[in-house]
Amino acid sequence: MLSTTLRTLRTRWITFVGSFVALSLGVALIAVMGLALASSADAPDRGPERFAAAPVVVKGRDTLEVPTSTGARTAALAQPRAVPADAIARLRDLGTVVEDRSFAVRADGGPAHLVGHPWSTAAFAPYDLDAGRAPRTAGEVVVSGDWARPGTEVRTDGGPVRVVGTVAGLGFEDAVFYTDTRAAELSPRSLQLVVDADAAAVREAVRDSAGVQVLTGNARRYADADPDRDAEALTAMNAMFGTAGGVTGFVSVFVVASTFAFAVAQRSREFGLLRTAGATPGQIRRMVVLEALVIGVLASATGCVLGFHGAPELAAWAVDEHLAPGWFSIGDHTWPYHSAFWTGLLVALCGVTAASWRAGRTGPAEALREASVDTRALTRGRGVVGVILLITAAGTLALALVTDPSDLLHRKTYVSRPMLLITAIALLAPALVRPLTRVIAWPSARLPGAGGMLVRENASGAVRRTAAVAAPVLVTVALAGSLLGATATLDAAKATEVRARTSADFVLTPAGGGFDGDTLKRLRAVPGAEVSPSASSAVYVLEEGVALVRSDARAVEPAPFAATARLPLAEGKASDLDDDSIVVNEEWERRTVGERVDVWLGDGTRRSLRIAAVMTVGTGGNGVYVTPRNAPSAPVDRIDVRLEDGADTAAVAAGLRQALRTTGGRLLTGEAWVRATYPQTNRTTLMGFFLVLGIALLYTGISLANTMVMATADRVRELAALRLAGATSRQVLRLVGAEALMVVVVGALLGAVVAWLNLAGMWSALGLLSVRTSIAMPWATLAAVVGVCAVLAVISAVVPAGLALRRGAVASAGVRE
Repeated sequence: MLSTTLRTLRTRWITFVGSFVALSLGVALIAVMGLALASSADAPDRGPERFAAAPVVVKGRDTLEVPTSTGARTAALAQPRAVPADAIARLRDLGTVVEDRSFAVRADGGPAHLVGHPWSTAAFAPYDLDAGRAPRTAGEVVVSGDWARPGTEVRTDGGPVRVVGTVAGLGFEDAVFYTDTRAAELSPRSLQLVVDADAAAVREAVRDSAGVQVLTGNARRYADADPDRDAEALTAMNAMFGTAGGVTGFVSVFVVASTFAFAVAQRSREFGLLRTAGATPGQIRRMVVLEALVIGVLASATGCVLGFHGAPELAAWAVDEHLAPGWFSIGDHTWPYHSAFWTGLLVALCGVTAASWRAGRTGPAEALREASVDTRALTRGRGVVGVILLITAAGTLALALVTDPSDLLHRKTYVSRPMLLITAIALLAPALVRPLTRVIAWPSARLPGAGGMLVRENASGAVRRTAAVAAPVLVTVALAGSLLGATATLDAAKATEVRARTSADFVLTPAGGGFDGDTLKRLRAVPGAEVSPSASSAVYVLEEGVALVRSDARAVEPAPFAATARLPLAEGKASDLDDDSIVVNEEWERRTVGERVDVWLGDGTRRSLRIAAVMTVGTGGNGVYVTPRNAPSAPVDRIDVRLEDGADTAAVAAGLRQALRTTGGRLLTGEAWVRATYPQTNRTTLMGFFLVLGIALLYTGISLANTMVMATADRVRELAALRLAGATSRQVLRLVGAEALMVVVVGALLGAVVAWLNLAGMWSALGLLSVRTSIAMPWATLAAVVGVCAVLAVISAVVPAGLALRRGAVASAGVRE
């Protein structure tokens, strides 16, 4: 059979080239994602940045450590403690002490993430003036980078300032330097300081101050704003490339298996002739598997080479899009190549195995009869597996809705769940194609002429071909609708929650670290305004005795808060909140009103608090509410304002702006604040989805064109029959193009059904979690995907058909132009 196999490869080269292209690209995708994932496992050591030239840095306690039966559990404190005043006094006896401060700055025309510091800390990076001079008054600043020059007037959230100097940017931040006095006004708390003294003497001076850290050498990097950002970036990249790798791996396997199975199914006439000539079923099976083995080895090797060249391009794109740190590059790893090669070869063999068994089981006459029309496209085994997967998908959804609806809102769940349903619908597609094509083509079949009727009969008669070509469209539309629709639905649900929880007419946010006491007094004195200040903090609770869990907390004043907020309570009343209690949510292990729970506050203080009320879970992350006494040192970072009865809106707004004039701040209406803080999916997650969908669209687009070329090349006799029946070349090409569009519509409809079913499951979960929202289907994206697929399908069908007609490929049927 080896000689027969080699001759078959030569004579049916279009089919085998199509299979080779599909497999080599699939292996390349797996190799690229594997290399990216392997390269995101380790980060280089990073040295100190802001304090590279500082002699000694002293930090207050910033870590909570709780002993458990299985060892100590640690967590970063939401409100790190300042260095004690008595320790600072002792340090001043040793040498010069410079207090450090960091706070966010918003400036018109400036970078998105500006950070303010006192000018005296600039020398510790070191920053050197390259133009202008140092700031001397409260209205003067020095900026890093070239976004503003000396003499520029800049409007910031802390008021207008004048740039008097610039320093070269060092790459790790965009800085704005104020005078030390103005920086202290904008950010009163200092959590760390620089001491110009001997490190041993500094350690001795703070020895009796619990939790105070003395940082020297490379340890000074822990005084930087985000010392663990490389580890966090690796975690984000692992999640992104892991998700992308899983989805693209699924798409690759799905398309490759479908292409190989279709390539075998196309050859029913050939197998019938071989059986008539005396070939046994075993010989046919061995021939098909041997063909797949030859193509699989060559295509997998080619795919690994393509992956070697493609992975660095992906890494460069991730760095350019700020999804990966500047140091990220593809490392020297070999396991991704092995994984991609053997996966590709295994998928190729598995893709032809079932089809080869079916081909070997048919008799000569039956095989020849089957070659013209698909009388039984859905085999019993395929149907059983498809039904089992469909039942499994429905069962897992029902189980999640009954036991833990919130699990359906997790990224891992809504990314992986569509795969099961896509596979089930794809397996059952041959049973769905015929009735679906008849329904879609019903209007055109009613038009005068035979064109509409031929499109309908050709698409519904060649079920295997229609299902194989529709498969790439199905998977792309289903993924785009499911992934982007899930993030949009979740974002809309979170925005609905935010909108439902506040009844404030105005929301104020500070310039710098927070509002000071004098500003709060001026705001409270505004006639007609009911002011409700709140601060961000956290509490920590030990779940099941071993897990230290952090919950975001807001510190509120109970009476004003009750007038400006509407919490989604499942039990209890928000008005019962006091200094001895806490409002929790249903995610907590202990959630019974009146029960006491041991917690650690944002600064690490341990307290026993009574549960005053319990909130519903919602979309998750509802956090908890405490009073300001249980959020020590947390600066007020938001003020909700409600108009008193009869108050004039414009007058109150003017009074609030006047109260903010000294320290600065931002005043928004309640609705404008909701829009400004509209919950959005993490950019890394969203870009990861776009990466997945971009690769999926590119790969499935190529596979769609590839499969269309394979299918059209196999229809030369059919095209010849149409020419013999009197059809012109243009009519034949229009027919081929219309059939291609029909197949794309079939795949798009099946994909849209899969996406809608997935989003309906999420919508049901949100309803059970007391969040009322609508399904957000990304229609614009789906339309673009379908449009691209339609263009590719028509071109890939019409061009080969036109070439066949122009070359006189139908001459064997007796047709002359």
